[in-house]
Amino acid sequence: MLNSQRFPLVESRDVFGDIDAVPVLPLTLSYKNSVVNVSGLLDTQASINVLP
Repeated sequence: MLNSQRFPLVESRDVFGDIDAVPVLPLTLSYKNSVVNVSGLLDTQASINVLP
C-alpha cells in the first residue's frame, strides 16, 4: 500500500472481562462554535485470527 497509515491500539475490556487491543481513529467533530474530540473504532476485520 502506498498510502498506508498506522493507528494506535487501545486496550479495553470486552463484555466477558477479557482485555482486547482495538485500533481507534482519532476524530475531531465540529459544528458552529462547538468542537469535540472523539475516537472511532476501526473495522479492520481482524477481530479473530486463525493461524495454522
